[in-house]
Amino acid sequence: MTRWLVTGAAGQVGSDVVDLLQAYRADVIGCDRRTLDVSDADQVELVLSDAAPAVVVNCAAYTAVDAAEDDERTAFAINGEGPGHLARWCAAHGARLIHLSTDYVFAGEATAPYEVDEPISPQSAYGRSKAAGEAAVRAAGGDAHIVRTAWVYGAAGPNFVRTMATLAERQEILKVVDDQIGAPTWSLHLARAITALATADAEPGLWHCTGGGEASWHVFARAIFAELGLDPARVVPTTTAAFPRPAPRPAYSVLSQRKWLAAGLPEMPHWRDALHEAILTLGDELTGSFDSA
Repeated sequence: MTRWLVTGAAGQVGSDVVDLLQAYRADVIGCDRRTLDVSDADQVELVLSDAAPAVVVNCAAYTAVDAAEDDERTAFAINGEGPGHLARWCAAHGARLIHLSTDYVFAGEATAPYEVDEPISPQSAYGRSKAAGEAAVRAAGGDAHIVRTAWVYGAAGPNFVRTMATLAERQEILKVVDDQIGAPTWSLHLARAITALATADAEPGLWHCTGGGEASWHVFARAIFAELGLDPARVVPTTTAAFPRPAPRPAYSVLSQRKWLAAGLPEMPHWRDALHEAILTLGDELTGSFDSA
């Protein structure tokens, strides 16, 4: 039986990958940061050598985008150096690596979905750290797959869906930016896609995988309100400039899935259908104590 090891197993994607593999009765070891700090090369060597996995799924990441502007060293240790430690072990031991990356490696100035081979130009410390992680994985060689994704939400941890549900209880009117465009991605669908890639006869390299279609944060927020039985008109558009943040956000970060589909990998559902399924399936797990009645 193939043994899997999942890092970042307490996070949104990592927890879904572990749950999914357990449902398949796979041999899976889930590691959170307490049991495996990917930035510690010695610990990576010790834990992975002891577990001897055939597949490593790296969901561990420093995701505090704004905090990274003042703590770039920590972001690089986890997002940049950590993937390299994992990739070198995998390459040396013949294991397949699935490493999660992000739309933030791109400048966000495009007007059409980014292809996997387009030049990257990260504009934030977080984006630079993730780009460094991609470079470290590629340099290690071996059977390594880098999966860029974006706008992820799920049952574990903070995310946009949960934030909107919480704010809906506290504010009558919400202002949400309408000049940032991306593709909302349900973590469970992403977990399914990752396991499909990990078991596919696919060449190592870069991949893009997000929910289908595209939306602004404003459109996404209105859809969340609609799913919660609330009036979407309570969500009004605003601009990024009206809400300055320490880290710049990509204005357009839709990722093309042309390569993914050409490889025969499963197509991700449209983000709107995924949101409906997610809220219907997860209920309070995703939206907290919110009661639309």
